[in-house]
Amino acid sequence: MEKLYYTIGEVAEMLGENVSLVRFWSNYFTFLKPTRNAKGNRLYTKEDLETFRQIHMLIKDQGMTLDGAAKRFRADRRPVEAKVKVLDSLKSIRAQLDEVRKSL
Repeated sequence: MEKLYYTIGEVAEMLGENVSLVRFWSNYFTFLKPTRNAKGNRLYTKEDLETFRQIHMLIKDQGMTLDGAAKRFRADRRPVEAKVKVLDSLKSIRAQLDEVRKSL
């Protein structure tokens, strides 16, 4: 069974970043609208998590500025989504190959 909501700490851990950076991105990119629980903590959906992965790829991997990443999202998201999916599948394949190499 898959989770419906992820806390900001879980999102940060999945991205390998600090909680403060995820909070900053959440505030900077206004199209990210996390729901909040009764305590006021941010809760993110799976779609939000995918958006964070896309933001992470644009800023950290491709070296774009925050404004450049925001413009890319406003223009057309589909190429960014496709690139993130390809990178995730390649990372998965690499992990499987590492496991095979270790077992040999």
